[in-house]
Amino acid sequence: MARRKPVLFLLCVTVVAPIVLAITPGFVGNSHFGDQIPILSSRNEVETLNALSQESVDAVKEPTWAVYPENSSNSDHVSAKSSNGVDASTTTEMPLGQSGQHKSRVLSEDSEGTNLQTKTVIQQVTKSESKDDGLQKPEMGRENKATAFKKSTFATESGEQDHQKPEKGSNIDSGDMPDAKIRQFRDQLIRAKVFLSLPSSKTYPEFIRDLRVQMRDTERTIGDATLDSELPKNAREKLKAMEQTLLKGKQIQEDCSAVVEKLRASYQSAEEQVRVQKKQELFLTQVAAKTLPRGLHCLSLHLTTQYYLLDSSQQQFQHQERLEDPKLYHYALFSDNVLATAVVVNSTVFHAKNPKNHVFHVVTDRLNYAAMKMWFLANPPGNAAIQVQNVEEFTWLNSSYSPVLKQLGSQSMIDFYFRLHHAKSDGNLKFRNPKYLSILNHLRFYLPEILPKLSKVVFLDDDVVVQKDLTSLWTIDLKGKVNGAVETCGESFHRFDRYLNFSNPLIAENFDPHACGWAFGMNVFDLDEWRKQNIIDIYHHWQTLNEDRLLWKLGTLPPGLITFWKRTYPLDRSWHVLGLGYNPNVNQQDIEGAAAIHYNGNMKPWLEIGMAKYHNYWSKYVNYDQVYLRDCSINP
Repeated sequence: MARRKPVLFLLCVTVVAPIVLAITPGFVGNSHFGDQIPILSSRNEVETLNALSQESVDAVKEPTWAVYPENSSNSDHVSAKSSNGVDASTTTEMPLGQSGQHKSRVLSEDSEGTNLQTKTVIQQVTKSESKDDGLQKPEMGRENKATAFKKSTFATESGEQDHQKPEKGSNIDSGDMPDAKIRQFRDQLIRAKVFLSLPSSKTYPEFIRDLRVQMRDTERTIGDATLDSELPKNAREKLKAMEQTLLKGKQIQEDCSAVVEKLRASYQSAEEQVRVQKKQELFLTQVAAKTLPRGLHCLSLHLTTQYYLLDSSQQQFQHQERLEDPKLYHYALFSDNVLATAVVVNSTVFHAKNPKNHVFHVVTDRLNYAAMKMWFLANPPGNAAIQVQNVEEFTWLNSSYSPVLKQLGSQSMIDFYFRLHHAKSDGNLKFRNPKYLSILNHLRFYLPEILPKLSKVVFLDDDVVVQKDLTSLWTIDLKGKVNGAVETCGESFHRFDRYLNFSNPLIAENFDPHACGWAFGMNVFDLDEWRKQNIIDIYHHWQTLNEDRLLWKLGTLPPGLITFWKRTYPLDRSWHVLGLGYNPNVNQQDIEGAAAIHYNGNMKPWLEIGMAKYHNYWSKYVNYDQVYLRDCSINP
């Protein structure tokens, strides 16, 4: 019995006591070191970290990157910000000042009790280390980095790092833009490609494999989506997974300067690609602007065939007695595009208060003459009168009379268009548009000859849509001017020096480079004043001087600015709103309040490259149920 007592006492000390201590609330046994670690279970316990001294914070190692060292009882987990402002869950070692404090405290990023003072102290240390060039920062060796990388991999796979937030630059919840997540995915892909290209990453095949898998997964997630609403429901989880993989890549980099250089190279490469793509886009847009859509070609052929099946008596329009009545409202329209001409006429008649007082004078070329007539025979413009003429029948318009007609048929002009490798390079494709070879583009300078019995006419381009009654245009007093037009000098590129060559003394001595330009497309012409001031002779004079295209390039606006110099009366801007063929930012209120809108530019509404946001203003005047349009598959 005497021997049992010492044995029982030893059993209590060696067996029972450790068990009692192990199950005591608030303590957890550390199997490696035997230390007892207190669990911070309340906000007050987290706030005790505010008592850390400046000296202990100065001992932070590698504040810029996330580091996961060996398990140690004297290491604190601190959420810090890197020097570039990116959130990173960084595990750092802090020496505790007294032996009684040989415990490790855990500070969670998500803890509401995080004190502003602690964050400020950590940020100050980070800044001081980045600025102090005289001190060499401690760096992790390759072995330590590999150990840290393995531990971070294990922690990620086991879900121990779920509390970490993604980088600030790609915050999953950042931004109110409809494509915010898509932008974050693309940013992640860029960073992933950078990590793949770095030599230091190639020593970690597991990371490379994981990163490639995540990149493929990200690309599948984005797909063809352009808005966040088009992404799958698990997009947020995909962002988090990719962000965790990128954090691993950050840990294994020995020198951030390599990353910076790669990113800079990627940025410069992207800029060059954008430049090339923009140049290619401009070229393709110019090509598309020159082409005739298959549907319009089909329409012209069908209408022409149908026209010649009619009897001669069926080929005449009604109301021909109104064509020379100067008391009516006359419009001049020169085009080889049947559908575009139909829209101009339809929209004008639709908004006219009294359509029977409106007369349309359409001039087209020989190729489209029958098709143009057939369209308006099958689709008459209500009570309005219409006339279709063939420019080939204007016998007075020949090369001996018109310098521009002579130039259009010259060998130098043919070389300019069709033998570019023999001609001097012009550098601007828009001046090689075939429309400049058509005399239809220059007929506007011969209006008094085409309409000899009229006193006033409104000229309309075929890419115009009329939205209001235009009757009051004929009541505007032009103050003795010949041309009534809307000025376009709101921007610097619409002034004279953008259209004319002021390095030539003929231009510099006669015109003001800062004079305000104006728009062709909807113009009121006083034909009586035109005849009095010999406008056609002025036009011929300057066209002859520009035979070598040294005063201006091709087109009708530059010679128009010269011909009607100091002879143009400015109309209110609400009469004519331009830019729907090239400017995606035309003011919506200006469009809706305009009497006429103009699709000037390459992106015409009848082309596939036309801007969708403006298409309805044009298409609502097209009857897509018309048999000829259905047969040619012309759809909205």
